Amino acid sequence: MDAILNRSKTLKRSALAVTIAGLCLTTGLSFASSHREAPFITETPKVDGTDFYMFRSYQPGHENTITLIANYLPLQDAYGGPNYFDLDDDAIYEIHIDNSGNAKEDITFQFKFNDITEDLQLDIGGQMVSVPLKNIGGIGPGADATDSVQVRQEYTVKVIRGDRRTGASQTATNVSTGTETFRKPLDNIGTKSIPDYAAYAGNHIYDVAIPGCGNGQVFVGQRKEAFAVNLGEIFDLVNIANPTGARDQGLDELADANVTSFALEVPTTCLTGTAMTAGGDPVIGGWTTASVRQARVINPEPTADGKGATVEGGAYTQVSRLGMPLVNEVIIGLKDKDRFNASEPDADGQFATYATNPTLPKLLNIVAGTAEPQVFPRKDLVATFLTGVSLPDGSGGVLFSNQPEGVKPSEMLRLNTATPAADPSAANQDDLGLLALETSGFPNGRRPVDDVVDIELRAAIGALLPFFGETDPNGGAPLTDGAVVDRTQLLAEFPYLGTPIAGSPNPNTP
Repeated sequence: MDAILNRSKTLKRSALAVTIAGLCLTTGLSFASSHREAPFITETPKVDGTDFYMFRSYQPGHENTITLIANYLPLQDAYGGPNYFDLDDDAIYEIHIDNSGNAKEDITFQFKFNDITEDLQLDIGGQMVSVPLKNIGGIGPGADATDSVQVRQEYTVKVIRGDRRTGASQTATNVSTGTETFRKPLDNIGTKSIPDYAAYAGNHIYDVAIPGCGNGQVFVGQRKEAFAVNLGEIFDLVNIANPTGARDQGLDELADANVTSFALEVPTTCLTGTAMTAGGDPVIGGWTTASVRQARVINPEPTADGKGATVEGGAYTQVSRLGMPLVNEVIIGLKDKDRFNASEPDADGQFATYATNPTLPKLLNIVAGTAEPQVFPRKDLVATFLTGVSLPDGSGGVLFSNQPEGVKPSEMLRLNTATPAADPSAANQDDLGLLALETSGFPNGRRPVDDVVDIELRAAIGALLPFFGETDPNGGAPLTDGAVVDRTQLLAEFPYLGTPIAGSPNPNTP
């Protein structure tokens, strides 16, 4: 394995770091980007990272910024009351950036939540009685309209340089007020509770002063799920009826789901450090993690004024990790899924076999009749999964900037920050990204519109082999799961993911 990794180091790094779907044929088969992907994380959905996006901002006037979006808490039914989908106030949620190629975080954005509770009561026959719902009246549209809200959440954002636990930490502030806390909007309970949810959520988008970076934007709250996948058939051993048919067969089974997003817009120079200004490497790597306290004790007598159902303590321990889409879901073997979620990129050599000898091509050979590439180790996957590659274009130059050699092999989403956004509108972006020769799309970072499932299905059966001097045995077979991103649900501006589905519709709407 060391020989393989050493050979891969000679490849020059760029933004193209395609996660190739190797698939473990187990009872835990799954293909949502990272939804319930490991045994332990199914027990703690509040810290289950589902998707990570990183792209050049395409909102007009924001071209010199990068947008980072980390999604958590999967498969939210819009009607999931009365508690809905608050985040874990005993956990920390983090987005990490590596701008030096050593597989360690250089900058970490850390989110920590605090529950704000009020015991709302009603006069019932002369007695004040606590109500069972989160609210007892209409809410919004202002972010401060909380008089009728019983439970809400606030959060802080810390910027840590160096090691995530021992590095220098500073707290981001609200540009308008100078305060260090930001409010998370309530989930989209329904049109009677929150008549104009888009306006209400929009008032929770804050201009944020990021220490050492300048100003950006931040939003944490419920959004419409943007990831599209044909879940049922994929779970059933990739039982896709028409795997080479129309890409949009109406099979997006997350079309009725919401998710919770951490969205942060950051000046590009903040993430690249001095690299770009010094004529160096404009490529950054990013991933998101969630960590919980090491110890959890069940409280046998939860009380309203006590800690509640559990008491947490000890050091923070990582339980969720996500960079490139679909990695732990369909690359890492079942026995190693919890280990991967607890690991850090600089230790990814332990998982290299899953890239050198992937199992998905064999499964696709069985169900779709595609040829299984007979190239072992899969050097195309080793390079793209662990180091990134530079691809030549037709003019003899390079598609992406040349990068320094000696990059530490590691799994993360990589973005060439020097590549401009293709189009300011998601309606005009090609959801096949680089496969459609749109260099600002996945796997050069990831935008909300990118159809990562179709892209990775095609890469798994050899679409990138020609760039490594090998023959693609399938000639670019157009594999599809029949589900595409509904771009009409996306926004043209920050936070880009659309308004979440309401728990109850407007009764006056046909």
